[in-house]
Amino acid sequence: METEMIYEFRRPKNIIPGKKYPALFVMHGIGSNEHNMLSLVNGLEDSFFIFSVRGHLTQGPGFAYFTIQGYGKPHREVFDEGIKKLTNFIDYASINYELDPEQLYLLGFSQGAIVSMTLALTLGNKIKGVVALSGYIPQFVKEEYRINPGKHLSVFISHGEYDQVLPYEWGKENVDCFTELGVPVNFRSYPEGHTVSEINLQDFQAWIINDLRR
Repeated sequence: METEMIYEFRRPKNIIPGKKYPALFVMHGIGSNEHNMLSLVNGLEDSFFIFSVRGHLTQGPGFAYFTIQGYGKPHREVFDEGIKKLTNFIDYASINYELDPEQLYLLGFSQGAIVSMTLALTLGNKIKGVVALSGYIPQFVKEEYRINPGKHLSVFISHGEYDQVLPYEWGKENVDCFTELGVPVNFRSYPEGHTVSEINLQDFQAWIINDLRR
């Protein structure tokens, strides 16, 4: 199985042959790239195989997973295709690397958080945990996608209280969506804009390591 997606790969220094490792799939924001997310997961390569995945669409100086037709409204067909490509990439990585199928995690910022939460809502038991930083769940995903978050999913959601790009209220709506589905959510807010502060980084890294051990 091949993949058309471009990605940066990190893993523990000392690999034990035959052992399967947890995986963390990392998705960037619009106009960014796979390299810019690596600072957020620095140190986590001691515990995870990390795949920082570039969006397949060119967007300004960087890349994107989908395009938007309006505020909070992705182009549906382009969005669907992006979700399909990311789903296929997770399958590709699971086949070609020694990954523990019960320990797959997603992490995304902004547009990356949007696709991460969508994947978590639709891939069932494939996904154990999600870190969603400053994103939202498109309305058509909630209303028209086949929702199947699986039985073991847990979620960390954070949002800046002064986010000037995606409103803080949208972060709280994400919490409501997962909570109504019975998914445990750890929600953190910060006195920040559309960014990831050092405290936010420390919080989600601590959360994901603790969740890995449960």
